[in-house]
Amino acid sequence: MDEDSMGPDAEVGAGAARGGDQSMRGLVEALACRGELVDIDRPVDPRFELGGVLALLDRGPAVRFTDVRGSALPVIGNVLTDRERIAAALGVPKSGILDALSAAIASRQPTEEVAVAPCQELRFPAADVWREVVTPTFFEKDSGGYITAGMIVAHDPVTGHRNASYARIKPLEQTTGFVGIAPNHHLSALARSAATAGRGLPVAVTLGSHPAIQLAACFYLGLGDDELEHAGHLLGEPVRVVRATTSDVLVPADAEVVIEGVLRVDRPVHEGLVSEYHGMYEDYGDGCTLEVTAVTRRADASVQVILPGLAAEHSFLGALPIAAGLRHALRGFGCRATDLAVTLSGGGRVDVVVALPPEQRKQAKRAILGCFAAVSMIKQVTVVDSDVDVWDAEHVQWARTSRMRWERDLVLVPAVPCDRNVPMQQDGTVTKVGMDATAKPGDRAAGNELAVPPRETMDRVHEWLTSDGLGGKVRPTPVLWGALHGAHEGGR
Repeated sequence: MDEDSMGPDAEVGAGAARGGDQSMRGLVEALACRGELVDIDRPVDPRFELGGVLALLDRGPAVRFTDVRGSALPVIGNVLTDRERIAAALGVPKSGILDALSAAIASRQPTEEVAVAPCQELRFPAADVWREVVTPTFFEKDSGGYITAGMIVAHDPVTGHRNASYARIKPLEQTTGFVGIAPNHHLSALARSAATAGRGLPVAVTLGSHPAIQLAACFYLGLGDDELEHAGHLLGEPVRVVRATTSDVLVPADAEVVIEGVLRVDRPVHEGLVSEYHGMYEDYGDGCTLEVTAVTRRADASVQVILPGLAAEHSFLGALPIAAGLRHALRGFGCRATDLAVTLSGGGRVDVVVALPPEQRKQAKRAILGCFAAVSMIKQVTVVDSDVDVWDAEHVQWARTSRMRWERDLVLVPAVPCDRNVPMQQDGTVTKVGMDATAKPGDRAAGNELAVPPRETMDRVHEWLTSDGLGGKVRPTPVLWGALHGAHEGGR
């Protein structure tokens, strides 16, 4: 059965874990059963070779490396590279991903603290950290190797605020590392708060938690909101946490590996060149120092890695939580988006496509400005009708070329303050662009109706092609499929 055939009444956001293991293991095992996991048994160098394999298989199977030089543990990557896998991990149809994530943004449940946890089966001193956790060098001009799948959970002892988020981590000396965090990042705010009290910020870098927890860590929430509490909605149960062995930080109990430490903003370190989500290099200058205090892990742990830059997994981990947050925020602006995509061409961060129902076409410019207001890094927004598949670049470009008059439907907002990682920003500002690519009455004398075969005929032909074993070869033109079925019904 196609996973989208579950229909609109399928339970959303409940069933990802339901009392099971809250790590990535369940999804990895499911991928193996479906033939979507390959094992690389030959020796692989973490410098460029590991990243090269992930890059060549980026839109293919998940990859498990069993013999990475310098690593005693298996390494797993390319796990969440498409919406089908993410939907499976959340226990929802593909068309229900944003519903599940949006509901989780609006919902929270307290974490459940446990005394004994799989992530603490083995304990190691700080000096063992870079022997336990491999740090691949992915790209030619990167200044070093990185932990790229490290979800950092933090507890500010001054304010009591907790946070879960992602940041890149590079080894420095035997027990220290570099952490790259933007100044407006909530983790930076917590670290600065701790520094004002003359102390470092207790943190733990976790690898291999359940995909629902990883996605929740990418939500745009308020300062002090604990992302682990919002992950509970996606799991259908509270996130189980255990107190770190060297601090009061609460870490996901079923994670594969945990690096405990203290983040110090008063000990800056220059990073050098690093690849960013947009696929190019940046030199952001100084970052923070991580002082490692201990390492814990499962007895049979694996190390998760995420290929950075424009890779699919890196893009989707940002794109889907941002898309859910935007759709949630647009409701406050009176815009009822039927679907919303943060595109892979924008690295899953800066380029947005919003679909509005026909009765809301006049709200297109409001939706554009609403997206700019909700997430500061967004640079480009296109608004389309609900018959357009927002995740299909060809379909969206058709809407731009067929339904826009540039002198009327283009919105330029110059010199907008933006995040430091937005491509082409200068002195902290960038010009943002919006495109109203919805169909307007009167634009065409012949109307906007698309020329398509009757739907009942296409459905009948699709059925007999499937019965003849040709269903897997069905690849209709995106515009045709959207016109026949409505893109908001779940995509192809």
